[in-house]
Amino acid sequence: MADRSHSRPRIGTRPGAQSGAKTATDGSSSPIFELLVVFVAVFVIQQVTVLLGVMAGLFVLAPPLTTNPWTIVTSVYAHGSVGHLLSNSLALIVFGWPVARATTRVRFHTFFLVTGAIAGLSQIVLTNVAASVPLLAVAATGGVLGASGAVFALLGYLVASNRLSAGVASFVDVPQWLAALVFLVLAVAVTVATAAPGVALLAHFTGFFIGLLAGRARVLHVT
Repeated sequence: MADRSHSRPRIGTRPGAQSGAKTATDGSSSPIFELLVVFVAVFVIQQVTVLLGVMAGLFVLAPPLTTNPWTIVTSVYAHGSVGHLLSNSLALIVFGWPVARATTRVRFHTFFLVTGAIAGLSQIVLTNVAASVPLLAVAATGGVLGASGAVFALLGYLVASNRLSAGVASFVDVPQWLAALVFLVLAVAVTVATAAPGVALLAHFTGFFIGLLAGRARVLHVT
């Protein structure tokens, strides 16, 4: 997880091609395209399960979490509408492509799933905890689905790990606590800026914040 002295691989290059190390993804094996196919396939399956009356149990992450634990995974790839699907797909292409080109397929897919699952869980757990506090006027979340948390994690990773950020960090010795504080404020600002009715704000916040921390640590960096 520590920052490495190696320079970040250029988009489109294949780091380690001569040394035998794992290579970054290329255009012919893009995990972005694979995710888009999964998004569409899952959405089609959702429409069938809606007719059967079992869609929520298969794709919506909802409390209690132990009832349908598989939704921790399936909810990350499901969407509530065509508009929801299209917006997340567009954001995935814009924010995910540079990240995917600089890492391996396995790392990218793992990062996407893990951050998406954590973001969804945070929305459920944190809002339900807040709703149990009498002084807080917070409504518990009944259920979430969508790739937004993972997409925000990719955005956070891109912000924290790009060449400009890495260049500034190499010249300025920023304490870890200060970097975390800056990331926290930035995550709050981005979350507020994307607020809208029906949006899982805590999922967006969690995904973006985790992405920032991961980008700072360059966890997807291929050596």
